[in-house]
Order: sequence, then structure tokens, then C-alpha cells
Amino acid sequence: MDSSTNIETTHEFPPFFKIYKGGRVERYMTPERAAAGGHLRAPTGLDSETGVQSKDVVVSPDSGVSARLFVPKIDGPDQKFPLVVHYHGGGFCLGSPFMKVFHNFLVSLASEANVVIISVDYRLAPEHALPIAHEDSWAAMQWISAHSNGQGPEPWLNQYADFGRVFVAGESAGANIVHYVAVQAGATGLAGPNIVGSIILHPYFGGKETDKMIDYMYPTSAGFKDPILYPEVDPNLSKMAGKKVLVCVAEKDGLKERGVGYCETLKKSGWNGTVGFFESEEEGHGFFLLNPSSDKVGPLMKVMVDFINQN
Repeated sequence: MDSSTNIETTHEFPPFFKIYKGGRVERYMTPERAAAGGHLRAPTGLDSETGVQSKDVVVSPDSGVSARLFVPKIDGPDQKFPLVVHYHGGGFCLGSPFMKVFHNFLVSLASEANVVIISVDYRLAPEHALPIAHEDSWAAMQWISAHSNGQGPEPWLNQYADFGRVFVAGESAGANIVHYVAVQAGATGLAGPNIVGSIILHPYFGGKETDKMIDYMYPTSAGFKDPILYPEVDPNLSKMAGKKVLVCVAEKDGLKERGVGYCETLKKSGWNGTVGFFESEEEGHGFFLLNPSSDKVGPLMKVMVDFINQN
């Protein structure tokens, strides 16, 4: 066996992953990610501070896709809460709702907004080439929708989720997936849930130049004509589910202009919903995950809570 297969790399995409000659994938662990607990798995159960309960559920035994469910503190019988379907960030190649960094954020959101959250653990690139992450996420939304009549396989969704008030939310690559799922739901006429709106946090969309890592992870992409990467070329954009969208960006985020551009695209698309916009000053990409003690997290959380709770 050629020993170089384990030491020589064929592709390197810091701070995300590198590929060795033999095909092995190694993910980087940056100091920022490590400090935020990005490599640690959070246990499920009762969060003593907030009263939020969490557990893991299997979405698809065939694909191996699963999800983490969060239910806020319950004050009485027959209590129903708005449902947030969440897709995590991480460049389509990192992350999981089971990781501490995402788990803690979702516990906070479930508590502050008083919502049920289900966060989907879609399969990651490059082992699973894009658009598998999007396909898994859409299949998960269909599985979740099967609970709309209270007869689905997951008791917590049947008992606690109000399918008359459903939101889709995600950050970075997860925000890209949120957009895809919302468009699919509208274009196909997804039965069951009433998707009220989307929360788009620090979104990733295609830029003016090609992204070499995306090209590697998404070999079948149509490039600048791909609606997954470039919403402005999607013929179904005007059919997107929901009546409102909240787009949140950060002042020092290199992807900020893509979030601003997404707002403009929506406004010009013929979609008949309302677009809200919020900018966190002096902060960078995903700061609410990497630096949860920032004094800018509170205002961002309030904007999301208000968006969910306002009619």
C-alpha cells in the first residue's frame, strides 16, 4: 500500500476539511470552534435552567437521517406551541444539532420564543455530495408534515406542535437549506403544516465568483444558473411558502452582502410576503453560536422571538 495515501492531500479547504490521497476526509477544528464546544456532543434530557426538554428521533432509517427535538417548559395539559423546523449551518460539511454549540442555541430559542423545535441532522458533504443535504432536509420536512393530523410516528410532535404556526429557520448553509425547503413547500403545495415564515440567519448563497469548495462538494451544480445557490434564477421563487421572512446579517460577516442581496431578490421576485431585515453591529459570521456571551446575542434573539410571536 502506498504510504503517501495517508499523508498527502489532494484537496484542502480550510477551515472546513481536507481530502487525503486515499480518499479519507479530515475536518479542521479551529480554536474558535473548539472554544464554543463545536466538537462536543450535548446530552439530551431536561435543561434545568430553562425547563426545555430534548430528545433524539430517527427521521429515516434508510438514509440514517435523524433529528433533535426540543419542547419548552409545559405549564398545563393540551398545551400547543408554534413549531420551528431548524437546519444547522457549517458549510454543508460540518455540524449537527447534537453538538453543544447548536444544542445550546436551540435550547435558548425554544425557551425564549416558547416554541417546539426540531433540528434536522442531514447528511454532510463531501462524503454525501450536494444536493443530498437539501434532499434530506426536504424529506425530513415531509416526515414532519405527516404529524399535522396528530397521527405521526413521533409523540412529541403530535402532542405539542401547533401545525397551524410553522416556521423554518437556519444559519449560514442551513439558511440556504431553509430557503430551498420553503420554495419546495410552496411549489409542491405541501399538505399539512401552515408555514408562516422563514428565519434566514447569516445566509450562504452563491457569490459573483465560483466557490472551489462548493464546486468540489456539488459536482452536478449548474453554477451561476443553479437555483439552490442563486435564488434569483429560480422560476419557483415567487411560490415560496410563508407570508414573511426575517433576514439577519452581521456587520463584519464576509457573507453580509449575500444576505442583503437575498432581501432584494425576494422583493423583486413577485413573492407576495413581507421581508424583515436585521443587522448585528460589530459582529461576524455566526457569532451567536461561537460567542454566545456577546451582548449582541440578546437583541438578535429578541428580533427572532418577536418575528415568531407576531401575527
